[in-house]
Amino acid sequence: MSIQHPSFGTLDPDRIIVFDTTLRDGEQSPGFSMNLEEKIRMAEALWELGVDVMEAGFPIASVGDFESVEAIAKRFAKDGPVVCGLARTAPGDIARAAEAIRPAARGRIHTFVSTSPLHMRVKLRMEPDQVLELVTSSVTAARNATADVEWSAEDGTRTEPDFLCRCVEAAIKAGATTINIPDTVGYAVPEDITRIFRMLRDRVPGADRVVFSAHNHNDLGLAVANTLAAIQAGVRQVECTINGIGERAGNASLEEIVMALRTRHDAIPVRNGVNSGNILRTSRLLATITGFDVQPNKAIVGRNAFAHESGIHQDGMLKDSSTYEIMTPESVGWSKTSLVLGKHSGRAAFRDKLKALGYEVGDNALNDAFKRFKDLADRKKVVYDEDIAALVDDEVVRGNDRIRLTGLTVSTGMHTRPIASIQLEVDGEKREAVAGGDGGVDATFAALRQAFPHEVNLKLYAVQSVTGGTDAQARVTVRLEENGKLVDGQGADTDTIVASARAYVHALNKLLVKRERTAPAGIAAPAA
Repeated sequence: MSIQHPSFGTLDPDRIIVFDTTLRDGEQSPGFSMNLEEKIRMAEALWELGVDVMEAGFPIASVGDFESVEAIAKRFAKDGPVVCGLARTAPGDIARAAEAIRPAARGRIHTFVSTSPLHMRVKLRMEPDQVLELVTSSVTAARNATADVEWSAEDGTRTEPDFLCRCVEAAIKAGATTINIPDTVGYAVPEDITRIFRMLRDRVPGADRVVFSAHNHNDLGLAVANTLAAIQAGVRQVECTINGIGERAGNASLEEIVMALRTRHDAIPVRNGVNSGNILRTSRLLATITGFDVQPNKAIVGRNAFAHESGIHQDGMLKDSSTYEIMTPESVGWSKTSLVLGKHSGRAAFRDKLKALGYEVGDNALNDAFKRFKDLADRKKVVYDEDIAALVDDEVVRGNDRIRLTGLTVSTGMHTRPIASIQLEVDGEKREAVAGGDGGVDATFAALRQAFPHEVNLKLYAVQSVTGGTDAQARVTVRLEENGKLVDGQGADTDTIVASARAYVHALNKLLVKRERTAPAGIAAPAA
């Protein structure tokens, strides 16, 4: 049966709403952070991907969060996805969320409260009847501010069935248009999810007038399986993130859900509006912005997702790719060929390659990227797609960083104390420093600490090759910790020490964003 929805009009029974929370729940991942420009860039990529609802942030959490939600709402003032702001039950939360989403052509307030016995007793210190009153009052306040209201039962999968039904009924009566039952701690198995949603749809008055939503965490590695089970039980909104990022082990992965639905349409005959050809470019953009790569064997977007090494598999692939591939690499954005430009390639060919890789850049950014490409082509015999993606990510995507690496010279060798000389620009101011260390990388990091004084703990330093060969670019990942806050940075270059400096500077820029985000008293990170 069709449902009338304030943001989507008539929803057919087989239509799945894709609710992306990369910018809210995803950004709560340890070490992840985005500045305002990066959030807007990511929001635009999500819209091009085809998500229906974009949870842009938690407006009451900080001034920065409010400004980013409001900026994204303004970006989609005429057209775009539903822009959603998260709010607790407090009137101030709801008012702040309403203000942030107001500029959007379509806005949503997402309010939540804990409903499980454990959370009510320990976290809220409230009786069930008090929580029930909060459901009604918070949804009513949100509905007075906007027609599109989502209500979530935090820790819903561990909530007593009768009480969950009462809460959902209260939320529907108060005006909620979407009801979300999150598996907040990743405890459920598919059978639990199926039972819960079927129960609610059967028992709660008015359940046929709202959209039910699933938000599953991946602590047991079941987030996607639980989401598919929810769809089979009648859920028509799925909450997910790019690359499955999020609290702890993360959320259900958008790319895995979308491709499971596409590949197994015979088993789950539903449809969604995601453009699967944009999946890989969106995944890579997020990895670049956050400084956190997906693991090689990650489904859909990992670099080994379509690799075949077994002789038996390779033989079958040569005869017919469907023998060992259930979807084509091109269907999610992988290129058929990766051997590309050389040092004699021109600007037009470079621009065309960037477009093929999913990059739309302005003239200034193109000039910067092209210059670095020519430098790279002079040093490498062959330039691959992966090389171009790495250098563009380094040079263009991070164009709004406050700290920029402008020069580095390192003297090192056997029986020689390594010395690094570094040049930075910090908010436009030129800074220089010279320092020694135990190796070229250590000396470089010491010089960075002198040029931009700070005290951090280096929690991770990792190097991997972008492509093969001794002239391959190195991609370095650096994780820094300051007062319990973790940030990851990445950098690429044919010189591993330069790549290391780029990664460290990237992490420092992330740290500056984290410093600016100081939550007001009483705010805890939402776990819905």
